[in-house]
Amino acid sequence: MENFTPALSTKSSQLEKKVQGFCLIVAPVLFAASTLFWQNGEYGVEAGILIIFSMFFWIPALTGLFSLIKNEMPRYAVWGLWIAVFGCISGVCFAFLGYLATIFNISHDQYLNLLSHYPITSQILLFGSGPLFPLSILVLGITLMLKGSVPAWIGILFCLAAIVFPLSRIPRVEWMAHIADLAMLVPSVAIARQRLRK
Repeated sequence: MENFTPALSTKSSQLEKKVQGFCLIVAPVLFAASTLFWQNGEYGVEAGILIIFSMFFWIPALTGLFSLIKNEMPRYAVWGLWIAVFGCISGVCFAFLGYLATIFNISHDQYLNLLSHYPITSQILLFGSGPLFPLSILVLGITLMLKGSVPAWIGILFCLAAIVFPLSRIPRVEWMAHIADLAMLVPSVAIARQRLRK
């Protein structure tokens, strides 16, 4: 059986890279699509479900991105991914908040007031952990550039997306959100194409 292990390992690795490449396309596309369904700056039912699916695909996509530096920075690749995944979970929480607020017809001010009664858990699930996703992308973009793992323009676009992301999402500025989405989509697709070709 030992003779078959390398072949099986290679096939598994190839499949994993293909899945990661696929997710690197689907995740930012769904995320960008969600912005088109904002309702007066709020996540509604459509935007909420798109973000939830996007975050589901972002987890293997991020695994693929962090694997680009696992040889040079193995500890950062592990811990950085772990933090980024929690950022994805926070994104799902925000999406569910918008989804449920729309269904139960709760206004922005109303749910902020209700969340203020649960300051610790609200920080853990939403406001404190929310910045982890863009912050992870920012640090990853810088790291990928410094290590020469990707062309400089890819790292720059990731950094741009990470910076514009909170500037657009916190005050809900739609045109800035589109810029952040596009800046995330282009480098992700570029890396995905490379992984799918291999």
